[in-house]
Amino acid sequence: MTVAEQSGLAAALELARTPGVPPGPNPRVGCVILAPDGQIVGRGWHRGAGTPHAEVAALADAGDHARDATAVVTLEPCDHHGRTGPCTQALLDAGITRVVYAVADPSDLGGGGALRLAQAGVDVVLADGEHAMRAREFLAPWLFAVTHDRPFVTLKMAASLDGRVAARDGTSRWITGEESRRDVHALRADVDAVVIGTGTAITDDPHLTIRDVDSGGYQPLPVVVGNRDLPSGLHLASALDRDEAICIRSHDPHVVLAHLRDRGVRHVLLEGGPTLAAAWLRAEVVDQLIWFVAPILLGAGPLAIGDLDVRTLTDARRWRVVDVCRRGDDARIRAVPAERDPAELLDAE
Repeated sequence: MTVAEQSGLAAALELARTPGVPPGPNPRVGCVILAPDGQIVGRGWHRGAGTPHAEVAALADAGDHARDATAVVTLEPCDHHGRTGPCTQALLDAGITRVVYAVADPSDLGGGGALRLAQAGVDVVLADGEHAMRAREFLAPWLFAVTHDRPFVTLKMAASLDGRVAARDGTSRWITGEESRRDVHALRADVDAVVIGTGTAITDDPHLTIRDVDSGGYQPLPVVVGNRDLPSGLHLASALDRDEAICIRSHDPHVVLAHLRDRGVRHVLLEGGPTLAAAWLRAEVVDQLIWFVAPILLGAGPLAIGDLDVRTLTDARRWRVVDVCRRGDDARIRAVPAERDPAELLDAE
């Protein structure tokens, strides 16, 4: 890869991150078109299902400058007919002579684009280096979902130093500080659905919306799981009445995930209480922990995680810490199951 292509890949990744694009069911992809002198002459990103793919958008932006140019894209161009035509054909029709892509498409529908382009005489390169790694990290939830036939699950928890999520009297707002809470809103902007149990919905009356960060108007799907009806007057009860949220009447995490998969959900943020968190951990469907630790001690009150059926230390569920950083006075810990392939890790940013 040339220096211009490395810079182009960084620019394409920034386009893929553009706020306001629904994370699923399609991948978030960015593309730039480079003229032979290395200058960017076209930019595009995928804006959601049914809209032009990143390559098509970038080609339209480039116009006639696309002929004999290089396309740099974060994900392998697709080679199938869906709501839109194959990107491979669009690239060929535009006269692109070289394609650099960061991540191979493992899906049954999208894969094979690189081979199709190479067979047509296009110089095709699978990128390497830091920006290619960042592109894979950015796409990790989508890649996991399409290869495991279920959404990627991130469990978010906020607790005191002694592992409490509320005081003895049940008060829990706010254990963590403002910077941590803003970080949670940024997490919501990167997922398709936010899941809580009926207990949390009734006790905390949350909105589960994105605030305090730029989401481009996007809001994830609020999901309430459990068999209890929500009392009228709750924020989520009103959202259910407006079809702006859904209720899945099951306590089985696998049933919930299958339902969300069928709705096109690729990344779930689990924000429930100790009972829900424990159930999903016991079911071994949590793929990432985002754990905020506040520098306070409560001494009593509910613990962050319920019973995991661990009888002895050797049966403990092991996690690998990926990164630790500060959010104001709080610590933010990101961890994945100890056995997880490092290639499936999420972006730390």
